[in-house]
Amino acid sequence: MTFLPESAVRPGRLAVGVVLPSPAVQREQKLPLTEAARHAELAGLDLVAYGGRSAAGTPALDDVVALAAVAAATERIAVVSEAYAPALRPPAQAAEQIASLQHIADGRLVLGVGTGGGRARWTAAGVPYEERERRTDTVLRLLPRLLAGERVPLPYAPGHATVESALAVPMPPVWISGTSRTAVRRAARLGDGWFPALTSAAGVAEGAVHLAELAAAYGRPAPAITVGTIGALGTEPDLPTHADITTGLATAHAGPPGRFADVPVTGSPRQAAEHLHRYCGAGVTRVLVAVAGGDWRHQVDLLADVRALLR
Repeated sequence: MTFLPESAVRPGRLAVGVVLPSPAVQREQKLPLTEAARHAELAGLDLVAYGGRSAAGTPALDDVVALAAVAAATERIAVVSEAYAPALRPPAQAAEQIASLQHIADGRLVLGVGTGGGRARWTAAGVPYEERERRTDTVLRLLPRLLAGERVPLPYAPGHATVESALAVPMPPVWISGTSRTAVRRAARLGDGWFPALTSAAGVAEGAVHLAELAAAYGRPAPAITVGTIGALGTEPDLPTHADITTGLATAHAGPPGRFADVPVTGSPRQAAEHLHRYCGAGVTRVLVAVAGGDWRHQVDLLADVRALLR
């Protein structure tokens, strides 16, 4: 199994993974999701990730369905949810989904947890938008007991209803997605990892200091850090440039281009490895790269070259 505990990740060396392609890329490149996952595994990458809501306004697959297919199609690579939102479901349903994914993945699931999506998404699910943070914390506290098969009192239910999972599985590592103060605090209190995205090495280092201080205050070890970034490797003329990707990020996230100037991973595998190595000083142990353009399979092969240089 490729997925390694933090104690097995040597300092200064990054595990490298890739975000699986969107339905649009799958259609354009005739690349089924399961084939993409197998290609990443055979290339030697450490992780594959999927998040149905990771690209606002872009059609996407349901993350649970997609991750189940990926888990069934692979054997050793870690399978990561980018930003599963457990608070959108009743706790019993969230536990059932996570237990099923962990069972299919044979223990390779990593649960990236977020509270993403606008107010309309939460309203459509019948969950008050203002309660998303509290409900997320509640489900995260209940999950270890639910996945262990214990009988657990249900919050939000009338009376004293209880539930127990029909399938007991090992609790997957929980990575808290996001860079807000609330996300960092949740990672320190309830997470095994912190999962910031599109953040420079300097920004991650600053957040890591705050994360460690909060974790110490809660009497917990500092969570591991995995960074999500984006890039296009190689020198082909049709690839998006560093400036193209930076501008695209600024437009998508309504921010100044300078905010994202140090984020894109471009150039040769050696240049990409040098860029990603900066995160090691911030305490990062894993990096997940979203492919910004080019042939997805070839980009994964180049990422495998980057991984070799980082080890």
